[in-house]
Amino acid sequence: MLAGMSTDYYTRLEQARGPHPSTQVLASIARALRLTDDQRDHLYLLSGQVPPMRAAGNKHVGPGLLHLLDKLDDTPGCVISDLGEVLVQNRMHVILFGDASRYSGLDRYVPWRWFAHTGERGMFPEDDHERLAGNHVADLRATAARRAGDADVTELVDRLYESSAEFAALWDRHDVAVRRSDTKTVLHAEVGRIDLVCETLLTPSAYQHLLVYMPQPGSDARARLDLLRVIGTQQMV
Repeated sequence: MLAGMSTDYYTRLEQARGPHPSTQVLASIARALRLTDDQRDHLYLLSGQVPPMRAAGNKHVGPGLLHLLDKLDDTPGCVISDLGEVLVQNRMHVILFGDASRYSGLDRYVPWRWFAHTGERGMFPEDDHERLAGNHVADLRATAARRAGDADVTELVDRLYESSAEFAALWDRHDVAVRRSDTKTVLHAEVGRIDLVCETLLTPSAYQHLLVYMPQPGSDARARLDLLRVIGTQQMV
């Protein structure tokens, strides 16, 4: 049963007795009871209404993802949207990559910065740029397929296509892939080369991803991350 709803009212909805509430009334009930998306959809279906489309651009990060991120004390991690906007970072991710909250407009999106501001690539080895560029485009094309007609997706893709010949060429290859595991080498100004494995955990809707950057086995990345953690802590004091 939906939390906060009387047994009698719930039973009348379930048995289709009495007048059907309007979508406006149902939306008000869902907000007042702070229902999850699944609970809200169930309420609409009980009332004989079609549930509203789930917002693809929702930037609210759920408590489950935040809890997982909090547990990554010595490991860089962030929650990122399917368009490549970093929504929340843990402290190690800020120390490694910088504070993403400083970006605005299209600069919020990692693919935009990669293709429109090529200086952003300096943190990665030059011989890896082609592979990483292809990954960004294949990931974005998967999002475009899943969110066909979405205004935010259309704007980002159109602007990238107009401003970057490299992006346009890669986009026209029609490669589609959501990366769930990847290797990344970061060239940090203070601790040098850090070889990482990036694991991606998708939310059920796939609109948000939890990225976790772990040391590559056999590398000295763990020691470099530990040193970076100490340096970052001293800088924040």
